[in-house]
Amino acid sequence: MSLWVQPKRYRRRIIWVFLFLVSVIYIVYSWEAGSPVPNCFQKGHTYGDDDKVLDDIQQTAPQPTEDGRNIFFHETSCLKDGIIHLNARQACAIESAARANPDWNIFALFAAPVGFRNYTTEPIIDALLEYKNVHLRYVNLTTYANDTPLEEWMQNGEIYRSSYMNSHLSDVMRYLTLYKYGGTYLDLDVIVRQSFEKLEPNYAGAESVRWVAAGVMNFEPNGHGHELADMCVRDLLANFNGKDWGNNGPGVITRVLQKYCHTRSTVHMTRERCRHFTVHPIKAFYAIGFEDYKQFFEEKYLDQALATLNQSIVVHVWNKFSKDHPVLVGSRVAYGVLADQHCPKVYRSCGKIF
Repeated sequence: MSLWVQPKRYRRRIIWVFLFLVSVIYIVYSWEAGSPVPNCFQKGHTYGDDDKVLDDIQQTAPQPTEDGRNIFFHETSCLKDGIIHLNARQACAIESAARANPDWNIFALFAAPVGFRNYTTEPIIDALLEYKNVHLRYVNLTTYANDTPLEEWMQNGEIYRSSYMNSHLSDVMRYLTLYKYGGTYLDLDVIVRQSFEKLEPNYAGAESVRWVAAGVMNFEPNGHGHELADMCVRDLLANFNGKDWGNNGPGVITRVLQKYCHTRSTVHMTRERCRHFTVHPIKAFYAIGFEDYKQFFEEKYLDQALATLNQSIVVHVWNKFSKDHPVLVGSRVAYGVLADQHCPKVYRSCGKIF
């Protein structure tokens, strides 16, 4: 009896091992570079005769002016219905940039073909489009990286395997856009308080002594600015990590500037040391750190927050942490007060909750 059971059990183990190896091979093959990865950004949508579809940014590309007066925002959520969507806070960021920089072109870029149904829009988007310098475009992710160092990498679909795809796609797009066109990139969770006119081109802002943040960046379209943008996309190509949330955003600009400026401290990243690039101090763009984000949302912190932000050019509100904190329109919280001042059309058209 034992002479029969043992070979039978042995054969069963061989079968299980074989099935396991087949499964492993299938998974590896399915995820190898170059294999197709389905994603909703490539999904086509059907539009009617009365619908309005956004233009491809590559077909109506911004002029790479010498002074780089182009400001870019990226909306990288997957808009599955093919309709433009912006929440009030995103629209506020765009309006504040347009109001503070009326002679600059503001581009809001969507990571998929999107448009309006029957030319109707949401009130906050209507408010945005009252600004003649605001332009809505979409990005064709299939071709956007063509003729750049990221062309083959994007075609391989590595970005769609990321554990933080929307966030990492935003990271990739910001560096790629600045490489292609130059200008200023801004996160969609900011309020612009002052004009960028007085800032010398080629800059970012310190978040801490260790980290340069990627929420506000400016590169000239050529010269030293383009050199740094090229270094950033190549660092992204070499060090992309789909399992690390911060590696591909602030990680890129921090690593590049540590090498470029020959220092690991943001305090020492001066324009003289960094060869025509400035890392502005924390107070310029990130005066209230993410650990204190609640100062934007509680009335007891209003005076303290406004005093802290007094010298800020841009206010960053840390959407990752603050997105679930509502602001009652008309309340005396710092975020609401700033919105009323710097994005009044959106703030007054968003309803009861901002």
